[in-house]
Amino acid sequence: MASGATPHFQNTMGLSAIEVGAREFMCIGALPPFDHPHVFIDMGEATETICPYCSTLYKFNSKLAADQSIPAQAAWHDQAA
Repeated sequence: MASGATPHFQNTMGLSAIEVGAREFMCIGALPPFDHPHVFIDMGEATETICPYCSTLYKFNSKLAADQSIPAQAAWHDQAA
């Protein structure tokens, strides 16, 4: 992902899996102030990966835009940005 901001996703809902439209993204765990260190994840050619901090399973969905997720509330946008 050479251009634009890196998408961020969170799992405050405690879901077993989240579909995302990016193969490179940041996992923040839960919503701030309960977030874990923001981890850069690169799936490469894989279609799913697990966050090493919170164990959220992320599944790539090519039908989604890079900053979109299923469920939609898993996409996190910093209000200060």
